[in-house]
Amino acid sequence: MAAPLIEMAHKKPGRRKSDPALNRLAPEDQAAHAWYRFNLSFPPHLVRDYLADFGIAPGKRVLDPFCGTGTTVVECKKLGIEAEGTEANPMAAFASGVKVDWSVSHRAVVEFAEEVAAAALQRLDREGVADSDPLHEMRGRRAAPILLGLPHECHALLLENSISPRPLHKALVLLEEIDRRSARRAHPHARLALARVLVNDASNLHFGPEVGVGPPKADAPVVEPWRLLMREIGSHVAILKDRADVHARVRLADARSAMKLLEPGSIDAVFTSPPYPNEKDYTRTTRLESVVLGFLRDMKELRSFKQGLVRSNTRTVYKADDDDQFVAGNRKVQALAEETERRRIEMGKTSGFERVYHRVTRLYFGGMARHLAELRPALKPGAMLGYVVGDQASYLRVMIRTGELLAEIAQGLGYDLVRIDLFRTRLATATREQLREETVVLRWPG
Repeated sequence: MAAPLIEMAHKKPGRRKSDPALNRLAPEDQAAHAWYRFNLSFPPHLVRDYLADFGIAPGKRVLDPFCGTGTTVVECKKLGIEAEGTEANPMAAFASGVKVDWSVSHRAVVEFAEEVAAAALQRLDREGVADSDPLHEMRGRRAAPILLGLPHECHALLLENSISPRPLHKALVLLEEIDRRSARRAHPHARLALARVLVNDASNLHFGPEVGVGPPKADAPVVEPWRLLMREIGSHVAILKDRADVHARVRLADARSAMKLLEPGSIDAVFTSPPYPNEKDYTRTTRLESVVLGFLRDMKELRSFKQGLVRSNTRTVYKADDDDQFVAGNRKVQALAEETERRRIEMGKTSGFERVYHRVTRLYFGGMARHLAELRPALKPGAMLGYVVGDQASYLRVMIRTGELLAEIAQGLGYDLVRIDLFRTRLATATREQLREETVVLRWPG
């Protein structure tokens, strides 16, 4: 029988469980975490809470198989705990890897930033493109500059109007100056800083929670925000340098099969947040920086990227997918998929995506079952696991109790269900119901 739901005691007094501030970075957590972060990443204090609850201390090793932008691996390294991460999104895997690289010196980061910024600003000035003064051209009475752009096959990957021509030109000039110095230690940190500036300062994107495009910015500074962020990164590595040698590694890999990269019996704990089963296309969240920094160059690479993901939405489903075989005998998953298809037929929904709703439900839970099955050899006996997941009602308002189903699947694979903790709630727009975000706490008996 499943354990009762237990609320965590980590929330601060006076905060509602639906308070979005639960996800915000506290000032003391800015170092490394703030270099680049998904807007819906879980907060570092949640990692600390569960590591303490699991009894994880230096000398243990933690895995985050759905690493995202590295909250778990960064927090582990800060605590002196060894960490492994795997992530199928190349931009996110790169970001996480840089965020645990504290071996570069403060001086190297700052000198790199000042040198690159000076070179980029000089080049922009010669071209008649000021970084922070949109009237520069008019005062200088120069002809309209020739702006750099992306190749057609790259530009076709972007959300329409996600960045305006002038900020894009500045970003590409800055990127060229950064990459001219690719042998320098601060080079990866400089590229990551540009990724954050692209999204936060230069683009027309907004997140709420799905990525969208807002009113276009005719112009926006790029070089100066990047320089200031690099100085901030430099100050952070100076603070973190005493933990620079703590093992923390992130590898680009599919969480459903990545466990072959891990040594048998090497993991003491897992803390992670896999994608939720909904219509959020996680590949869109990092599309702009993935394209500009060269992680995605055409539709073929985008397709390959999507095929490495757990099938959490209809835009990542392919004809040959077969993860559903891993839950073929799970009656609750099958009933949920059948209810979704029955409701689609009753409502007369006939779009290509709607026809796939029932299939993506099976594929999602099948992919998670495959992941949990593959993970077992890497776990030590008694290893503790925490999976942060959320209820969903995206598919024709059919309620998916993700945590409960994931817990049942895990139990069928030999895991012990310790409890299911409530992290927070949020209001579903379609159904007006409160959706739970929960941490499914498991134990591997060995």
